[in-house]
Amino acid sequence: MSVDPGKISKELAAVRWRKLGEKYIVTNDSGRFLILTESEFEKMLSGSFEDGDGLRSLLEEKLFYRNENFENESIRVFRERNNFLNYGPNLHIIITTLRCNLTCVYCHASRASMEKTEFDMSEDTARKVVDRIFETTSPSINIEFQGGEPLANWDVVRFIIDYAKKKNESARKDLAFSLVTNLTLMDEEKMQFLVDHDIWICTSLDGPKDLQEKNRIFTGGASYDAVVKWLKRFREEYSKRGFNTDVFHVDALMTTTRDSLLLWKEIVDEYVGLGIKSIHIRPLNPFGFVDKAWNKIGYSMDEFLDFYRRALDYIVKLNLEGVEIIERQAALYLTKILSDRDPNFLDLRSPCGAGIGQVAYNYDGLIYTCDEARMMARMGDDIFEIGHLDSISYNDMMDSEAVKTLIFASTLENVPRCANCVYKPYCGVCPIYNYKMQGDIFGDMYSSPRCRMTMDNMDAIFEYLAAGDARVARVFERWITLKMRQIDAPDPYC
Repeated sequence: MSVDPGKISKELAAVRWRKLGEKYIVTNDSGRFLILTESEFEKMLSGSFEDGDGLRSLLEEKLFYRNENFENESIRVFRERNNFLNYGPNLHIIITTLRCNLTCVYCHASRASMEKTEFDMSEDTARKVVDRIFETTSPSINIEFQGGEPLANWDVVRFIIDYAKKKNESARKDLAFSLVTNLTLMDEEKMQFLVDHDIWICTSLDGPKDLQEKNRIFTGGASYDAVVKWLKRFREEYSKRGFNTDVFHVDALMTTTRDSLLLWKEIVDEYVGLGIKSIHIRPLNPFGFVDKAWNKIGYSMDEFLDFYRRALDYIVKLNLEGVEIIERQAALYLTKILSDRDPNFLDLRSPCGAGIGQVAYNYDGLIYTCDEARMMARMGDDIFEIGHLDSISYNDMMDSEAVKTLIFASTLENVPRCANCVYKPYCGVCPIYNYKMQGDIFGDMYSSPRCRMTMDNMDAIFEYLAAGDARVARVFERWITLKMRQIDAPDPYC
């Protein structure tokens, strides 16, 4: 449909739209959306309403049409949806070691072999990292251990947890920890310590055993067996202590390779069979060893999108049959679409979280805007390095050229195509991904694989919403329900 600007109602607020099938998806800067027929869409644009037309009232309620409450309500909603801008970095990624005992075909961290202990963080550096983390202006802190395999430097992981908790006795931040681990070095002593200290555990599970072993190679045994063993053992321990295992559990992430593409059902069934309540279906990222392995494990974006759609449809079908499992990427989008709560997923923010939402601390004390920046440095390009702990202050970190540049490049109003995209209120860009894939931190969104993926993911969600199935709507509402994790409450509430 062509739109004559001279015939658009002056009471209509700034809107963006996209035709999807026979319907029009319309959004505004407040993140509100409507799904309209063509005749309703024409009425919205022209303002030609009949007396008592409910569409006019709906447009005012959803902040598409101006009335006496429009300005104050728009400000309130914008403030609520973007409250992360009032804080400082809350996610602090610590690379305790680059050593790893797995040789994953898609390793994005550019691992080091297990004998190279020179890639371990020292206790002295760890102390300085924690001291710097507690300088953040954010009221909440999440310290995330990554590697390599963090458990290969267990003494420093344990030191950081103990030291950070001690510092927090006076700082009184909302302090949380998460550990990203392949679980092969887990033992009972470590598990008891992690459960005692309420550490979130996240591992990798790409699907059934044959697929897992092909992707995540462990010369000392079977990576699949370690994941399954400790998934069950942590669940047993949480249950023994009276915790709700819907909330207290080991999370798992999957990475899609070429061998995954025909196994969408088997992968989802593997998660369901192991009692895992969420799955995050992720494509390969372009960092680390992927470049060298692409001819063996890579695929086209069309192939991935077909895989994702099939898996998502199957997951929705399972939920309608009473099997509870969440597709995490869709749940992130739905949280932004169906509520005014931002899930603070740092790649889906405008601006993104680089520097102002997360910081990555390398084993050697070098500081990066985010984990992707650290991965780029490992690949030989340190353009997104902020500085070293010993030579840069917290204020200088936040004022660094790297941080300021990435803020500018990830503010969607500055990005061609994004500024006028119907899905802008729910999206975000990663300038470092753009830099790696296209050689420009702004990137060309018209040819960006990531943009293509996001558009298709959003279309899939809005196709479900446009269908108007109340059962699916209830499933989606459940996916965005926030469940609190409280160690002192045996039955955490929703």
